[in-house]
Amino acid sequence: MKRSKTSKQWMREHVNDVYVQRAKSEGYRSRAAYKLLEIVARDKLLKLGMVVVDLGAAPGGWSQVARAQVGPRGLVLALDLLEMEPLPGVTFLQGDFREDAVVAALAAALAGRTIDLVLSDMSPNISGIAMSDQARVMHLAELALEFTAKHLKHGGNLLVKVFQGSGFEEFLRQMRTQFKSVVTRKPEASRGRSSELYLLGKGHTGGEDG
Repeated sequence: MKRSKTSKQWMREHVNDVYVQRAKSEGYRSRAAYKLLEIVARDKLLKLGMVVVDLGAAPGGWSQVARAQVGPRGLVLALDLLEMEPLPGVTFLQGDFREDAVVAALAAALAGRTIDLVLSDMSPNISGIAMSDQARVMHLAELALEFTAKHLKHGGNLLVKVFQGSGFEEFLRQMRTQFKSVVTRKPEASRGRSSELYLLGKGHTGGEDG
């Protein structure tokens, strides 16, 4: 089957992408690592000994960044629907985060430890139908927020990917009921034409009652 003009253009851009080239030369599994590195540097999100959950982790770029910064006494739990090649010091669970059994397995893997930081770079397979894609990415963000409400420690942080569009403002309001502050981040490594944004919730309060 012939590649479409759009896929050919994407491949050209990908091959020539400065962040793709940097990832290859610096040993990161994906260009997405630079999105997290920029946000972490700005907001001081990662420290030695932290417990971090990485949702939508494959191929592992964010887990690499987290593992390097939490050190051997920290814990990084990574989850994705897709397979991920093993990463030293990272515990990986494969499964669909939309399934209760998978969420329960992730919670069990914490072994009673509360989470310092939840990272969610989850994204559905993009269909090209804007309304459908928007609804699905916001649903994943809502699931990440629901998990965070139950397992993030008081004062912890959440970094979650969203798309600008329908449901964004409502989700932002929901986040504000759980965190002292919520800010938007658009890292330089995000492709310019992408509608993706990252919302950073700082200082988990545990809900509307704080």
